[in-house]
Amino acid sequence: MAGPGRGCGPSATLCVAVTVLSAVLLAPGLTQPHDLSRRRPLGLKIDQALLLVHNELIHENLTVSWLSDSCYQCLYQDLVSVPMSNTSGKPSIVAVAVDSQHPITLHLNGTGAGRELPRIHYHFGEFGNYSLVVKSFASSTKMISCDIIINESPVNSHLPILYAFLIYVGVLSILTVGRVFVIIDPIRNWFYKKLHPGDTDRLINSELGSPTRTDSTSSDVPATTWTVSQRRLRSLDTFRGLSLIIMVFVNYGGGKYWFFKHQSWNGLTLADLVFPWFVFIMGTSISLSLNSMLRRGCSKWKVLGKALWRSFLLFLIGIVIINPNYCLGPLSWGNLRIPGVLQRLGFTYLVVAVLELLFAKAVAENDTLETPYFALRDILLYWPQWVFILTLEATWLGLTFLLIVPGCPKGYLGPGGIGDFGKYPNCTGGAAGYIDHLLLGEKHIYQHPSSNVLYQTTVAYDPEGILGTINSICMAFFGLQAGKIFLFYKDQHKQIMSRFFIWSVVMGIISAILTKCSKDEGYIPANKNLWSISYVTTLSCFAYLLLLLIYYLVDVKKWWSGAPFFYPGMNSILVYVGHEVFENYFPFKWKMKDSQSHGEHLAQNLVATSIWVIISYLLYRKRIFWKI
Repeated sequence: MAGPGRGCGPSATLCVAVTVLSAVLLAPGLTQPHDLSRRRPLGLKIDQALLLVHNELIHENLTVSWLSDSCYQCLYQDLVSVPMSNTSGKPSIVAVAVDSQHPITLHLNGTGAGRELPRIHYHFGEFGNYSLVVKSFASSTKMISCDIIINESPVNSHLPILYAFLIYVGVLSILTVGRVFVIIDPIRNWFYKKLHPGDTDRLINSELGSPTRTDSTSSDVPATTWTVSQRRLRSLDTFRGLSLIIMVFVNYGGGKYWFFKHQSWNGLTLADLVFPWFVFIMGTSISLSLNSMLRRGCSKWKVLGKALWRSFLLFLIGIVIINPNYCLGPLSWGNLRIPGVLQRLGFTYLVVAVLELLFAKAVAENDTLETPYFALRDILLYWPQWVFILTLEATWLGLTFLLIVPGCPKGYLGPGGIGDFGKYPNCTGGAAGYIDHLLLGEKHIYQHPSSNVLYQTTVAYDPEGILGTINSICMAFFGLQAGKIFLFYKDQHKQIMSRFFIWSVVMGIISAILTKCSKDEGYIPANKNLWSISYVTTLSCFAYLLLLLIYYLVDVKKWWSGAPFFYPGMNSILVYVGHEVFENYFPFKWKMKDSQSHGEHLAQNLVATSIWVIISYLLYRKRIFWKI
């Protein structure tokens, strides 16, 4: 049987190698076929292109406005005004920067009467140089032609991602070949003796409700009385670590790529997946952790005290140490952000833990009856919990769609700003935003929501606000069901995986109905800012499938040790708090030679993320785990 240390050395080597190679190969001048500093005209920024508008219309000024394809039902925004060409026929030319993240539509307006100016739909490339030539047909002064000419081709801004991927694949391939040699007995024994850290699992307490082999040594009941789960499920820590590492990467900037940032409003990007997954796996861990403590004879009051203390610490760390309103000046009550990621985690953990404690029943080791009733016992035995969750969800639906919000339509789910054709500029988030402003105050919520860039919103809005916390509780509850499946179908791998698959299908069907399989046109679009119910069911669908896959690879077939994600998953709070506190410190961040280079940003963010993986691995080897 492979011990914990068998995969440790290669995993650390992988992290170090990837860190060094990423920094070297993704540095400016090496990863891209052209030097971006020479190619970028007029000080263009990341995700911009240069557009030269040529107005060859005589006696007619030209106004160009634009609209991004990703901005749903938005008003056109003024881009540039170009004066008429002179009498000698020389066109007027004005240079302007245009967005290259998404396709855009250019709308041309002239001052001449009776002219019909076309709209142009085009996807500009980053740092490209383009000309928009507007002129009249010689045969008719009322007919206008608009042509876009590529003066200089754009750069391939996705090449750094390809290089980074090849680096990881290359190093992983080398390590895979190396592991073949480790199979040889003398080499294997030498590595095992050098790298085996010992049985660390028995020393690890739960973190955010992680399942553990033993609980606190203060328990009066011998550890041998607990027989439900004699080994830690590595798949849970791997799942948690995967979510955490992606979260760290996107928080550091994700190479400044739009698909590694949070969606402006409706829809999903990679950044929108990880927080709900973390909440989901927290719910899974709560079920296993509480069951283990109850089987060892811990009183429910003692367990409740631990849950209260853990929730309080999470809330305190989030509100005092990790508070984005520090950027507004020295932290004081006047600008203290009350909601937040850890605050939501703490409150969600408390509610779900109490809900589980109220109706918890210690699961016997051989409780595997196969009557129709017991085939659904993980649901039927806990019907009061379902009543509570459905009541919570009815509350969310009622407040969201029936609450009267001054100046906004009832049931509004939009971003405000220039969305909905500018009809409701101050209605960002509808009821969710109104409740936060009413109960917390504008200064105590997030000041720079993701909607303010694309939708040009001007009001504060908090994606971790009060109303959305209801659905984060639902997300954790779905994770709780995964934990019950582990408990009730212990070591019945087919039963466990089939139930994960069924739950995923059910969640997917609900999401398809709510969203109409559309980004913006559904009854309730999937929206991370609102934490809409369709967002929860969609991410739960993905979470069940991903947990099924990881469980199969890590705990069933043991084809994968879970490395390197397993290590940060064992120290999730330390990694999360640490990456927030030390974000702007070397070696996690340094002064870049070209701050408008995707390649250099990606190198910096990959290095910073890899360092946290290395730190978590070293802490694992030293048996250091920060638990609250």
